[in-house]
Formats: sequence, structure tokens, C-alpha cells
Amino acid sequence: MNSFSTVSHCALVTARPGDSERVGLGLSALVRPALAMPGCLHFAVQRSHGDERLWQVAGVWRDQVAMTAWLNSPGMQVFSDLVHGLLVTSLDLHTFGDAALEHASAA
Repeated sequence: MNSFSTVSHCALVTARPGDSERVGLGLSALVRPALAMPGCLHFAVQRSHGDERLWQVAGVWRDQVAMTAWLNSPGMQVFSDLVHGLLVTSLDLHTFGDAALEHASAA
């Protein structure tokens, strides 16, 4: 994947019973700083309709460099704080690239 293709991330965070509001507040603190970062095209924190303990943090970035800058930013301490504070039962982070561009460059 070249460094100029759009990339995204999705983190699924499950709060411990009784801690979902605290987790949501912590994750919501990521939105403004992420949107202010160069290369951020979209960033959102959402709560599942079917499971009040499940949260999604999703972002779309101009390129890998922009997403990596966010991943290395001080704001990412929120994830560590949630885990070390024993407020979450799981944290699953995935990153994605533009499959259409990858297939076109392979052809």
C-alpha cells in the first residue's frame, strides 16, 4: 500500500458492567483532538444500540503517516488509562487500507 492511500481504524471497546458511562466519557475526549490533527478526514465515537457496554472509535485518515501520528499522540493515553483502570473487558483495534487501490496497483 502506498503512503498516499486513505487508511482507517476501528477500535471496539467493551466496558465492564457499570463502567460504560465512564468509558464513553474517556473515549469522547478523543474526538476534538483527533479532528484537529492534520490528515484527519473523519473521527467518531459511537455506542452500540444492542449492547450498552460496547463502544466504537472510528477514524479515517488521509494516509498512513497521518494515522500513525494520531496513534502516537498523547491522546492515545486514554486507551491505556481505560485498560489499566480496569474499566474495560476488551479492546480490539483494527486498521484498514483502501482495497480498491491495492487491487488496482496489483493489476
